[in-house]
Amino acid sequence: MSDNKNKSKFITKEILRNSIFEAFKKLNPKYMIKNPVMFVVEIGFLISLMLTFIPDIFGDKGNNLRIYNLIVGVILFITVLFANFAEAVAEGRGKAQAESLKKTRKDTIAKLLDSNGNIETINANKLKKGDVVLVENGDIIPNDGEVIEGIASVDESAITGESAPVMKESGGDFASVTGGTKVVSDWLRVKITATPGKSFLDKMISLVEGASRQKTPNEIALNTLLVSLTLIFLIVIVTLYPMAVYSHVKIQTSTLIALLVCLIPTTIGGLLSAIGIAGMDRVTRFNVIAMSGKAVEACGDVDTMILDKTGTITFGNRLAADFITVGKADTLDLINYAVISSLKDDTPEGKSIVELGTKLGTTVEIEQYKNLNFIEFTAQTRMSGVDLKDGSTIRKGSYDAITKRVKVMNGNIPIDLEKIANKVAKLGGTPLVVCVDNKIYGVIYLKDTVKPGLVERFQRLREIGIKTIMCTGDNPLTAATIAKEAGVDGFIAECKPEDKIKAIKKEQSEGKIVAMTGDGTNDAPALAQADVGLAMNSGTTAAKEAANMVDLDSDPTKILEVVEIGKQLLITRGALTTFSIANDVAKYFAIIPAVFTAAIPQMQVMNVMKLSTPYSAILSALIFNAVIIPLLIPIAMKGVKYKPMKSEALLLKNMLVFGLGGILVPFIGIKIIDLVITPLVRILNLA
Repeated sequence: MSDNKNKSKFITKEILRNSIFEAFKKLNPKYMIKNPVMFVVEIGFLISLMLTFIPDIFGDKGNNLRIYNLIVGVILFITVLFANFAEAVAEGRGKAQAESLKKTRKDTIAKLLDSNGNIETINANKLKKGDVVLVENGDIIPNDGEVIEGIASVDESAITGESAPVMKESGGDFASVTGGTKVVSDWLRVKITATPGKSFLDKMISLVEGASRQKTPNEIALNTLLVSLTLIFLIVIVTLYPMAVYSHVKIQTSTLIALLVCLIPTTIGGLLSAIGIAGMDRVTRFNVIAMSGKAVEACGDVDTMILDKTGTITFGNRLAADFITVGKADTLDLINYAVISSLKDDTPEGKSIVELGTKLGTTVEIEQYKNLNFIEFTAQTRMSGVDLKDGSTIRKGSYDAITKRVKVMNGNIPIDLEKIANKVAKLGGTPLVVCVDNKIYGVIYLKDTVKPGLVERFQRLREIGIKTIMCTGDNPLTAATIAKEAGVDGFIAECKPEDKIKAIKKEQSEGKIVAMTGDGTNDAPALAQADVGLAMNSGTTAAKEAANMVDLDSDPTKILEVVEIGKQLLITRGALTTFSIANDVAKYFAIIPAVFTAAIPQMQVMNVMKLSTPYSAILSALIFNAVIIPLLIPIAMKGVKYKPMKSEALLLKNMLVFGLGGILVPFIGIKIIDLVITPLVRILNLA
């Protein structure tokens, strides 16, 4: 994506320039009618402008009133522009990311393979779903697909921003490749799984630039509320005029328009769309592609989170943590034999055994054991090791496999072996037994380490009422230990793919919103069933198509942050809505006395701000109503700062900060504006 410097900037010069242009472009009534609140403001501007030139239609006469109508019209015009600008800034940030992504979508050449293996060079946009292509070192992968043969390193930095290449191979969960990425070693045969124009990159571009953005259910509900409030206040203003005439109060048409604009929730009306766009933008800048705004919003409502143990809660690589002797065996002998058996073991477990043995002072001379015959681990034997030149054998493996081997060779099983192995299992580790010929020396304690910081993060989720459930294929004993260490609320041991779906459905049947992560084909049904499904970009095409979010960095723990971003979106929308409705109160105290004080002197008691003149009061309220929109754009874009807490406490905090602030800020702002414009009002003889 874009570089980190640009990512960190709130707004660039280019976005600012384009947003100003878009703000004017959005003045088209066909576009404005999609935002009914601001459409009413635009109609008010047109009427005020018309009154400037032909005031007699409504009985508004006099040159001074022409100037007043013009000033009201200009302020309303600026109000609409500011609202359009807020939305344009949000869209501009997304379009800037989209342009960065489009640079990776080049006119790529594809090496199409026929049934005989012959290569035909064609343009990538001519590829069809099901075609097989060859991509070699230095080639750009022409479209999304699945690796059917070969193994190679693929540079995905154009999409993920991550510089480290990713290994791709046929079979398993790392067979999916994305169009626009580059092969940096070896070669792959790829079966195309997407038609031109509908690749993952194309979807990303469309979603990021907002072309596919649809309003979320909560956004639609709030928009409906704003429309209802607008209609109610429109009726109030229409009925106010005959009441004023009956009370012998002369109200200019522009004043009625100003009163309407100040009464309706223009602040949130101008920012609502920007808040929704910015929510998706924040997720995208976190390197997660949300397939819809609804997915982001659903994150904010999540009640239950289902997480895989391996790779999410734990690192997934079992690493050597200790060497435990049995019987009368010597600790150094156990360490040396374990190291020798692991010298040619390239697995993470094997490398960690050598590393731990070196730290603990092994006396093994590595050069002496270079040419030994290494026996690899298999699912059938469940052990590995080496055959020494003197005819003796060293093996390390599961408790069952090693004890069976020793018994066949007429060896004795140490009395304390089973107890030690069970103790390691209870700790959530894996016991790896070491034997030389028919003698058992001890156990290597392999530990699947819980990722640092997860305990605190799970506690944070618990504070906001989200339950966490760990899924693992481990036995119940090991699962319980890991669950306790990680701090999750529950676990499902010996979990199969269908068990995940069952768990999701159970939570959903209780009315809960469920989130989960996955990367394999077997995770696809569960990802589709969950309300929020986060698939790993390194995973299979099936998983990515089933999910409604894709993590470009393939970090399963990111679901924790994504949920908080969703919460932040909902809180931001709620906070600014509270502020918008609350600041109308101050505007009532500015305009109502200004309109009626002349005929009803008792109304002066409502002029708590001691505003200078009726016209300065109306114009001050109208100016504040306009300028508050751009002042709130940074909050709409960045979101209200979110801290995990109970919903009741969060509601109380927002009511105090944004509710009370929404009342106090306009009182201060309107008074300051009144002091500034009063001399101008008097010069224009509007007082």
